Amino acid sequence: MGSRFLLCFRANVSLFLDGCCPVWGWTKGGVCTQELRGCKVVTGWRRSGPGLKLSTQHWIRVCQRLYLFLFQVTGPSGEGTDAVVILEKTPFQEEKVLELLKKHTKLELQMRNDIYSTYHLYPPPELSEIKTTVVYPATEKHLQKYLRQEVRLIRETWEDYKNITLPFIQSQSFSIQWVYNILEKKAEADRIIHENPDPCNGFVLVPDFKWNQNQVCLLLLPWKRKELIDRSAEKIFVILLLIDGGEAVAKRFGVPGSQLRVYLHYQPSYYHLHVHFTALGYDAPGSSVERAHLLADVIDNLAMDSMYYQKRALTFALRADELLLKKFQEAGRV
Repeated sequence: MGSRFLLCFRANVSLFLDGCCPVWGWTKGGVCTQELRGCKVVTGWRRSGPGLKLSTQHWIRVCQRLYLFLFQVTGPSGEGTDAVVILEKTPFQEEKVLELLKKHTKLELQMRNDIYSTYHLYPPPELSEIKTTVVYPATEKHLQKYLRQEVRLIRETWEDYKNITLPFIQSQSFSIQWVYNILEKKAEADRIIHENPDPCNGFVLVPDFKWNQNQVCLLLLPWKRKELIDRSAEKIFVILLLIDGGEAVAKRFGVPGSQLRVYLHYQPSYYHLHVHFTALGYDAPGSSVERAHLLADVIDNLAMDSMYYQKRALTFALRADELLLKKFQEAGRV
């Protein structure tokens, strides 16, 4: 059958794949199914015409929110390049619920007991939208980010930061070209929600990659190419980020500040200062206590003492195979 596109999903998740794969442009050939680790594997997708070939390297994981797969894409010369594909079922929309229950929906009874019954509901394709994110080409850092691993908590003092964390960051080449592409409007210019052009305190507000067009999930990127990692953020600057960014979100989406979760990550996924804006009603990934720091609290801490984050220890989580964890282990700090 040539190269194949393998898709894993839980048996209780219905994916409608008639026609073609919207991400890769694969047309459906013969289809066969088999069971693998409690998941159904659908094979038989092949790309029409010459070009890249896609084959499954291995299944990464399935969790409640995301369905993650690792593929290897083979170019014309035979070289393989990794890619990560993330599938996420979009949330239900209130105006679609009645349509979902009435419009040519297949319903299969699974169990009935007194007043309780359960069914498998198979909605039509137009009501089965799946958000698909592709990372290609994916680096080793991308792959490790999504692999299921043990996690360790690190208690980083200011001395740890100076002697371990900062030298590690300076020795690595973390690409954030995609951030600069947004700031320079080389990419995603049509997705910019708000822009403050001030060269010193300005920023752009864009949808986060995790945004599904329903809950507020936004990313604020300052023009300044400076990370918060130095633990000495400029107090006035972060206050402006909170006020101006919050006003932009309220104006665009009608969400008051009292219903917004505004926070920074430490350690961040990438080392360019950025602020997350999410609705309180949204269970946002990365908003757990060991990583997220509310921006209002950061501002209050800096107001009390501009050296606050150079005097206290910070706790954050690292995955088992992260190089930074190995540096802490080598220094005897874990």
